[in-house]
Amino acid sequence: MATLCLSMSLFLLLIPHLLIPGVYSSATFTLVNKCDHTVWPGILSNAGITPLPNTGFVLQKAESKTINAPSSWGGRFWGRTHCTEDSAGKFSCLTGDCGSGKLECSGSGAVPPATLAEFTLDGSGGLDFFDVSLVDGYNLPMMVVPQGGSGPNCSATGCMVDLNGACPAALRVMSGNEGVACKSACEAFGNAEYCCSGAYGTPDTCTPSSYSKVFKSACPTAYSYAYDDKSSTFTCAGADYLITFCPTPTTTSRKSADAQNPNPNPNPNQNNENEKSGNPEMVYQGLMDVSSASSSNTCNQVMVGVITLLAFSTLRQLLCQLK
Repeated sequence: MATLCLSMSLFLLLIPHLLIPGVYSSATFTLVNKCDHTVWPGILSNAGITPLPNTGFVLQKAESKTINAPSSWGGRFWGRTHCTEDSAGKFSCLTGDCGSGKLECSGSGAVPPATLAEFTLDGSGGLDFFDVSLVDGYNLPMMVVPQGGSGPNCSATGCMVDLNGACPAALRVMSGNEGVACKSACEAFGNAEYCCSGAYGTPDTCTPSSYSKVFKSACPTAYSYAYDDKSSTFTCAGADYLITFCPTPTTTSRKSADAQNPNPNPNPNQNNENEKSGNPEMVYQGLMDVSSASSSNTCNQVMVGVITLLAFSTLRQLLCQLK
């Protein structure tokens, strides 16, 4: 009976591949602006990767936008700030500007300093690789939270701290009396030691600087310098991604909040709060708990969990494709 149950469960999980071509051929990125000001996200695809149809747009306060990307996509997202359009129609931003002169970045990347969310989908072993990087400096708090993925290192990453006010004076980018961005030491000074170039171009010779340690101390899971791989690269299988500008612990999952702010006395009611708020990560976790019930559960219970997960996943992917 147990063998039959397992076989049926695996068959059900294969149905989307058999009947609905492309259901698992893409990932969705949902960008949310939780800042108290407007953000203009920019998108750049990696070299050799087909650009996404939309490479720049505006997000007003509390707005969100969902973007579909094929499974082979790789690239980066960032937020532009203090953007204006002059009388001649030229669009420009004080931080994160991509130099296109338009709202769309059209193949141009962010001018440092800018906080970057970097992705390579369907990489080695079929995993998505992602990180939040401060290697090119910092301009906005940003958090990446996987939605519905799996894997031992499939967890949230980012920087929830506003570093502009705490930026070392030598790295600070000012607009009037306001700090609007924080340069990397490489950009500020151009030294090979800070840029991990020349004689410092290997993991053994390029080590954290006093400046990169400022970033790492504030944002432990974000890249702080070029070879900061061990604590800053994350992987998922089958995930979608929530990218939040100016996140707070109340706008991310408990998992992501704990990653940035370890709490020795966690709130025992947090799970209930996540369930009430409809947190997609918690919905998926609950369904997986059902589908991986102990051997004392009946086959019917397992089947209900699998069918529910299948229906939820298939419906969500179909809706995404219709957008």
